[in-house]
Amino acid sequence: MFRSAFKSRRCIIPASGFYEWTGAKGTKTPHYFSSPDGRPLAFAGLWESAPNSQTNLLEDSTTIIVGPANEWMSCFHDRMPVILDWNDASAWMAGGDPGAFLRPPPEDALQEWIVSPRVNRSGVGDDEPTLIEPTVAA
Repeated sequence: MFRSAFKSRRCIIPASGFYEWTGAKGTKTPHYFSSPDGRPLAFAGLWESAPNSQTNLLEDSTTIIVGPANEWMSCFHDRMPVILDWNDASAWMAGGDPGAFLRPPPEDALQEWIVSPRVNRSGVGDDEPTLIEPTVAA
């Protein structure tokens, strides 16, 4: 679906952070990952417009590109979002060589802490700022 978007419809998805879960099914522990300096992360993304099958109206969709985890992240998951250096944002948007961007970030690019399992409950306060506050694992 995103083959042509990779060539000509790139985007940057700014984010304060992202979640990853560890542990056994039913007892998973959520972790929050963010930039150590508090700056937004720049996820490499793609966008596409396609007709809605029911209305036939064009709808935009986006995807975050994921790739292999760096060594530090690999203890949490085997892949992670492709995080661009903000200095590379213009080159990514201009269609620069993807090989220069689609690589794991440096080991010190992220910080992590355990957050409340309430983050798993969709629809009820899922934009509540306290969901990213550090908590002690049960």
